[in-house]
Amino acid sequence: MSPRRSPLAMAVLSLVGEEPMHAYRMQQLIKERHKDDVVNVAQRNSVYQTIERLLRDGLIAVRGTSREENRPERTVYELTGTGRETLRQWMRTMLSTPAREFPEFPAALAFLPVLRPDEVHAALEERLAALRAQLNELDGELTESGRFLPRVFLVESEYQRAVLVAELDYVRALADDLRAGRVTWDDSL
Repeated sequence: MSPRRSPLAMAVLSLVGEEPMHAYRMQQLIKERHKDDVVNVAQRNSVYQTIERLLRDGLIAVRGTSREENRPERTVYELTGTGRETLRQWMRTMLSTPAREFPEFPAALAFLPVLRPDEVHAALEERLAALRAQLNELDGELTESGRFLPRVFLVESEYQRAVLVAELDYVRALADDLRAGRVTWDDSL
């Protein structure tokens, strides 16, 4: 059975491929590099659980333990040869093959009649405001980061921006259609 691929597992393998490191440093780098926009590290334990799985699968190995000053002992991990090849295969697959993903927004769109049209319109207006704020923030980050980072380190942000703009356009058009009565339903649920 091949190791289970995930964005977080790919990120961990990539980081220990740069240099051996401990779990806390991995989590720090993911956040410092704004990779937490594309890799979910919201749950602190998720990095540790992923590391345990990668260890079991033989994709990383324990390099040793270290203790800095008064800090707790930390286990340092390194990439194995199998891990390097698996990472490269995952990357080729993730780049070449669209995945079947199940985000919340399209699922909510699939069941619009649960709410009244005016409730949906109000929710979409809130979403538009949030999307505009995200776009402004992302544009600022891209401008700032573009001053000192090569483009290769910004391509995921460029992609996120393109997706965000497309979603903003779609939500704006749907809200307009709801307001104009071009999309409606019997709200007797």
